[in-house]
Amino acid sequence: MTKHTTAKELATVRPDVEEPMRRKVFKRVFRHMGVAVLGTVVAQAAIFSRPARAAKILRPPGALPEKEFDSTCIRCGLCVKDCPYDILKLASWADPAPLGTPFFVARQDPCRMCTDIPCVKACPTGALDPLLTDIRKADMGVAVLVDHENCLNYKGLTCSVCVRVCPIRGEAISLKPIQNERGLLQIPTVNPDKCTGCGTCEKHCVLSEAAIRVLPRELGLGVSGANAAGRGVW
Repeated sequence: MTKHTTAKELATVRPDVEEPMRRKVFKRVFRHMGVAVLGTVVAQAAIFSRPARAAKILRPPGALPEKEFDSTCIRCGLCVKDCPYDILKLASWADPAPLGTPFFVARQDPCRMCTDIPCVKACPTGALDPLLTDIRKADMGVAVLVDHENCLNYKGLTCSVCVRVCPIRGEAISLKPIQNERGLLQIPTVNPDKCTGCGTCEKHCVLSEAAIRVLPRELGLGVSGANAAGRGVW
């Protein structure tokens, strides 16, 4: 018997050898299958255990509410591919958003408000709502003046860049007069019913840290809850 004798030939010589060898083969196959299955489970667990998006992370136009979006989005990247301005990115391990989901950061590059909304058309699952056909009705977030102390208009200066660059100027954001110890000031004021959360105002704020920020709507405006209702606050 040579050292190149096959398992089949060996079995014909020694029938008692066939079963142990077959058992070893099956063990090896199932071991590899187990590793593959475990790897898939671990990968899925890692993807879906990523923390919720940070406030600075904004979703593309038409995105469903975050939990529903996260479960509907298949991380295909088609919306990113079809964005003509390369605004959208897919979240990596280093990004504060669920892995593989699309996002943009307004301070880096805002949504350009494409009238044909190609990212929505590219989405195959409805994670970006196909019923959104008017970009002016998009709800990516809401702009909020978060730093009154450093906003130049609050200092009595005339900046108003955030107002002038707004794609829906005069509707989504406008100047409103207020009186304080510095005199009559013209303050940037956001109309949340018109603001799409595109982030253009945040991008162009002249301060090193933007005084106006686009936040997820539930964070920027807040929501009524049991605590507020219990105290009679509405």
